[in-house]
Amino acid sequence: MKKWIEENIGSLIVEENKSPIQVQQASGFGIYPFFTSGDSVLQHTDSLIDGENIFLATGGKANVKFYKGKASYSTDTYVINSRKADTKFLYYLLLNRIDFINSNLFTGSGLKHLQKNELRKLRVLIPEDKIEQSKISSVISEADDVIANTESLILKYQRVKTGLIQELLTKGIDSKGNIRKNTTHKFVVKNEIEIPEGWDVKPLGSISQITSGITLGKKHTGSDTIELPYLRVANVQDGYLDLNDMSTIRIPSSLVGKYKLEIGDVLMNEGGDFDKLGRGTLWRGQLPICLHQNHVFKVRTNRLKLHPEYLEIISQSPYGRKFFILSSKQSTNLASINSSQLKAFPIPLPEPDEQLRILSIHKSIHDKLSSLSESLRKLQFLKTGLMQDLLSGKVRVTT
Repeated sequence: MKKWIEENIGSLIVEENKSPIQVQQASGFGIYPFFTSGDSVLQHTDSLIDGENIFLATGGKANVKFYKGKASYSTDTYVINSRKADTKFLYYLLLNRIDFINSNLFTGSGLKHLQKNELRKLRVLIPEDKIEQSKISSVISEADDVIANTESLILKYQRVKTGLIQELLTKGIDSKGNIRKNTTHKFVVKNEIEIPEGWDVKPLGSISQITSGITLGKKHTGSDTIELPYLRVANVQDGYLDLNDMSTIRIPSSLVGKYKLEIGDVLMNEGGDFDKLGRGTLWRGQLPICLHQNHVFKVRTNRLKLHPEYLEIISQSPYGRKFFILSSKQSTNLASINSSQLKAFPIPLPEPDEQLRILSIHKSIHDKLSSLSESLRKLQFLKTGLMQDLLSGKVRVTT
């Protein structure tokens, strides 16, 4: 096998289009990828390049992409390809050094820009044999394909989950395990909500206890106090709790029972950014003792009528999000909901055994998504190691 040699990036690349293409905002020329500092979008254009090219953003932060075919690009994008090296291999070399490029080759006050001359001086090791370069890029491309397929499956299951949950929460599952249909089952309207016959619509406050958390600012000292962690809005994420950055508060021991979370409590944010409103995330006893701040509501359901997990998926569904947004008090980029509005949250309510059937189906698709997400995480980790091994020559690629 031929040896590896050290080269400057500048000696490998060819700049065939030194003047950035000016995109024509006109129709009738076809739709092609348009590369800019952000993500690429499809855009009408009559100014195109063709073949294999690397698109490297030059303003703000490096964003490197490879594309084969006709495309256009903006004035803040550096287009490079190579005759001496395999262009896709060169793309992976740049991608593998992207942290270095961002931290060392982007300079300037305010919005940083790529120093192209410094990029051209960047020293890299490459196989002398272009065929070996091509084989390396082919192996990494296969890893990319597996990752892309997994990401596609995740998006597919997310769409299926969203649609299925909407069906389950509005039509439910009959005793035979079938989702009800208007053509085969009877539906009625209660509180302006269409529900299957036999269901009810109850305000959340009538089937649960809703309490606000502890207010910050007051200092407590003495032997009868205790310091404990508490949840704030930033900890209550969409579908999970982020406990990496927990705050603590010292309170009288006599108040612990009032603000302590119990397994099965559903946590709902009072407000903040629109995406933080409500959410409805279940506390599963992640910490032995934990309190909640006054901007996080604690909802403790009557489990004979409403399973907390069922309330969780209702709160996170399009139906729940719509209620929170429409009921909230809104200002620029902010929204808030008070306890009275939360207590009025209308819950479409099947019998508890049907709630469990709905939860079982929800769990199966949630588990599938979790499994795919874990597979994706492992694949991305493996690809990182693969790139480090192959692009350094530590592992050689043969036929």
